[in-house]
Amino acid sequence: MTPPKATFLAFAAVAMLPAGGAAIAADYNNPTVVELFQSQGCSSCPPANANLNAIADRPDILALSFAVTYWDRLGWKDIFAHPAYTARQWEYSQAGGRSNVSTPQMMVNGRGVLVGSNKGQVEAFIKNHDRGASGPAIAAVAGRVSIAKGPSARPANVWLVRYDPRVHNVPIRAGENGGRTLPHKNIVRTIHLLGKWNGDAASFALPAASAGPYKSAVLVQDGPGGAILSARRL
Repeated sequence: MTPPKATFLAFAAVAMLPAGGAAIAADYNNPTVVELFQSQGCSSCPPANANLNAIADRPDILALSFAVTYWDRLGWKDIFAHPAYTARQWEYSQAGGRSNVSTPQMMVNGRGVLVGSNKGQVEAFIKNHDRGASGPAIAAVAGRVSIAKGPSARPANVWLVRYDPRVHNVPIRAGENGGRTLPHKNIVRTIHLLGKWNGDAASFALPAASAGPYKSAVLVQDGPGGAILSARRL
């Protein structure tokens, strides 16, 4: 949904990149990455949020909920929002040739963008934007993450994402969702750039773990706002 008096534009679901050919199904060690950009202050977000929650425990899916900040001035400040998550959404928008962002917005493997409110459409995008197993292998040993050698057209970003797998039922006391209690799951708490991967085998030190019962995952992404090449839970 577009915030009032702002320049954010809602849009229909479109594909950023064409779906691949015969793809290998995702699994726990090669999960499909589904990112939801949403805000507790947006009345259009709860259906998409519910759809992300419904797939959050699937072993073949890495579901990540990013709370954006641009709704915070419109009656309710999202308790999980961070400017880094808003910046990540803008990177997807700019890489896809779009001049605006909106909520809710769901990204599948960095390759397909949709609103996320329609369950059937979410499932179709997960199927149609399976990236297969062509990306570099990711391993984690003794406080380091290793990215195997593989093809790379340009330097890729290596991200460490830490997220909370618990369900948080948040009472919303103002704004468009005032009076509702919204459940959130797989809430991103930090996203940290470990470094760049250029196709050669590389290793990166992991920062100290954040306080809290969080889980971690590594994403190898083709430049800012590009396709997810590989992903792995740690």
